Amino acid sequence: MGAVGRAVEWLGFGGHEHGPDHGHGHSHGEGHGHTHGIIDASLTTTARGIWAIKWSFVILVITAGLQLIVVFASGSVALLADTIHNIGDATTAIPLWVAFALARRGASKMFPYGLGRVEDLAGMLIVLIILFSALVAGYEAVDRLLHPHAVAALGWLALAGFIGFLGNEAVAVFRIRVGRQMSSAALIADGYHARTDGLTSLAVVLGALGVWLGYPLADPIIGLLITIAIFGIVWQSSRAVITRALDGVEPSLLDRIEHAVEHVPDVEQAIEVKARWLGHRLHADVAIAVREDMTVIAANDVVQRVRDELHAHLPELRSMNIAVRPPSEATNRDTPVPVSSHTHHHAPDPFRFEGQLAAGTLAIIDTLRGERMRIALSRQAVGLSATVVIHRPGGAMEVLALREVAGEHHTLESDLAPKEPHEFSGTLNLTASGGSETLPFAMKEQAGHHH
Repeated sequence: MGAVGRAVEWLGFGGHEHGPDHGHGHSHGEGHGHTHGIIDASLTTTARGIWAIKWSFVILVITAGLQLIVVFASGSVALLADTIHNIGDATTAIPLWVAFALARRGASKMFPYGLGRVEDLAGMLIVLIILFSALVAGYEAVDRLLHPHAVAALGWLALAGFIGFLGNEAVAVFRIRVGRQMSSAALIADGYHARTDGLTSLAVVLGALGVWLGYPLADPIIGLLITIAIFGIVWQSSRAVITRALDGVEPSLLDRIEHAVEHVPDVEQAIEVKARWLGHRLHADVAIAVREDMTVIAANDVVQRVRDELHAHLPELRSMNIAVRPPSEATNRDTPVPVSSHTHHHAPDPFRFEGQLAAGTLAIIDTLRGERMRIALSRQAVGLSATVVIHRPGGAMEVLALREVAGEHHTLESDLAPKEPHEFSGTLNLTASGGSETLPFAMKEQAGHHH
């Protein structure tokens, strides 16, 4: 790989994966487009995820504190804007930690759905704080353009820019490493966001260099560019926070719910599917049609199987209401969702591989817990571990760690179901005591299957 390729991969845009300790699950749509005001459920529900966020907060606070000292000594508005940016990145976690602590109190008679909505309020507060900081940084930059002022301590100013870069790079390496260990695409994406923030800090060094070369306006111009970047964060974050506050969800979530219902035999039709976020917890309301001659006991069994399928397909789903209706009510739905009465037989053809570390078959199979990625091994090296990295449209990546099935030494299986659609390319990353290797593969859904 050339220097350009290595640089692109360092920023998270590369498509090369080198095993679970050398690849990443960065999503271009969710990584560089970092959303302040929303903490991913995979982070807040695991002690290691919270631990990673806390230490990232500490590193960024120290970085911003050191930069702030140089701001007062140099009078640089470019460094002021970058310091505000880093302070914003660090402090966004505080209101969400408070909100998360309140949400864990559970439901009560006054708040029967719990206090998950307080996370939406915290998100709005964070957006307002970032907006205020952007206005302050923009005002200072414009004022310095209209009323030029000499920038002092250029050496310290350049050093502060490097400190900002090193602080963000330390956070990036930390988040990416822990994210790979957790197979958390969200934390990996946050790591690459911190890496791009480090490049923003290097812009301060360019401003100092411009002033040193005799261009005093370089400092406020760099400050203005950083301010524009902060406004971009405000715009993106406000859209995400307000969408959740108004009970908005990604349409793909409803598609995944409908697909999960499709896996249950005895379900005639999905009459209605709704979902909304209560903080970082997803709640769903589903109405299904069953045969009119079905007994109450049998209908309750179908409901339980639907519940199990939903949990298997959507780990973020915390609560659900499942209503049973007769088939006659299905006609009341404008766009009914037909549900076949068969198990999942439209899985893509398996991928057969023969590598240095292992040989076997990778396939999507149905289990009692729902769909899973599974490897059946005919040969394997000692201490073999496997990770599947799925490449989605738009540059997004889905990371699935496969673990040994209890009592089956030659079988590895993922803890989570692969997302729809089941037509994608990806890499199978194998690691063992003998080294690591990456095997590219592609899966294609059978003809006639649509989502």
